[in-house]
Amino acid sequence: MQNEELVKVAIAALEDLKGQEITTIDVRGKTSITDFMVIASGTSGRHVKSMAENVLEKVKEQGVRPLGSEGLDGGEWALLDLGDVVVHVMQVATRQFYDLERLWQGAEQSRAHHHHE
Repeated sequence: MQNEELVKVAIAALEDLKGQEITTIDVRGKTSITDFMVIASGTSGRHVKSMAENVLEKVKEQGVRPLGSEGLDGGEWALLDLGDVVVHVMQVATRQFYDLERLWQGAEQSRAHHHHE
């Protein structure tokens, strides 16, 4: 599966569960760790955990084997390592604290467009 497709699968899984402020950061050439970061906010520990689990489930359905995940127990911040795509799901305050978007300033960023009912 291409990285761009994997990003789309992850975003769709986050949107399924009403992930907020979903942002994709293209870090190709900025770091050797990964090519894309997808960041989303959740409203509670349970919300963060549910979204992270949904992403893992959906990528596995596409035949992608996640390399690892962290933080699923705590619920403040979950990190999903999908290889060329890393997904961060955080509670709003945690996200503001770490401010990954600012950390990767200069990298290309795009926000998923939500259609609110």
